[in-house]
Amino acid sequence: MAGVEEPFPLSALQHAVYCLRQAALIHLERLWAENRFTAEGDVLHAVADKGGRRKARGVRRMLALPLASKRLNLTGTADLVEFIPEPDGETPFPVEYKRGKPKLHRADEVQLCAQALCLEEMTGRPVPQGALFYAQTRRRLTVPFDDDLRALTENAVAELAVVLASRRTPPPTPHRSRCRACSLLDLCRPDAVRRPVKQWRDRMWAKALE
Repeated sequence: MAGVEEPFPLSALQHAVYCLRQAALIHLERLWAENRFTAEGDVLHAVADKGGRRKARGVRRMLALPLASKRLNLTGTADLVEFIPEPDGETPFPVEYKRGKPKLHRADEVQLCAQALCLEEMTGRPVPQGALFYAQTRRRLTVPFDDDLRALTENAVAELAVVLASRRTPPPTPHRSRCRACSLLDLCRPDAVRRPVKQWRDRMWAKALE
């Protein structure tokens, strides 16, 4: 992506879809704070982060698999990728572990779809679907990587790239439920500024297109 020298992490997309300001505070200003939700997430990822390979019923399973996309300027690690045998090769199936339960917003789905885009670039194989495993429900939620989700993911990548290239943190846009769950609430102070984020985004895009 033009204007961004270093690849940005896949996890930044989850932050960006949840809240662009949160993504900038973490990835531009290097701010971080723990709360119950982040601590639970750390515990859930502890096993996957150890890495390793396993095979069960013909399916090759790789934990903590490094991923990258030169086209999208992304890098990161998949919690788990299952390589499902097909007559013409193996089809990657990414699985992302999440605390809690399925959410109304699509931040988790975008992060997972970005992993699929990386896998497609790395393997040359189509990745039609993956899964989100939520600790609270203890079940996998299958996520089809349809055209709408792929477009949403590509747009999130482009929007985040503009923010990171600008080196400017977006203004706060209060969102009651998301702000309440955010570990950066005290650092962000979303009620301090109420300028419409649409105006800020329009200015950023105008500058990027100059």
